[in-house]
Amino acid sequence: MKKWSTLKAEWMKDEEFKKEYKRLAPRYAIISQLITARAKRGLTQKQLAQKMGTKQSAIARLEAGNANPTIDFLEKIASVLGT
Repeated sequence: MKKWSTLKAEWMKDEEFKKEYKRLAPRYAIISQLITARAKRGLTQKQLAQKMGTKQSAIARLEAGNANPTIDFLEKIASVLGT
């Protein structure tokens, strides 16, 4: 099994992959920051959702990159997480 760094280096030689990777980088950077902030506060997805008045599945979709959240939703998360 290859390491992620090895695979990424190989795939980055493909211009289409490289373009898409760069396009998605900001989205996944934000998701990573949200997950880190939630974990630092010791909150589960369910606890965060309860504090926001939403469902755990909405948080799971966001953290998996399978959602296109509104600015209001992101602001609510930031407020609850104190970021």
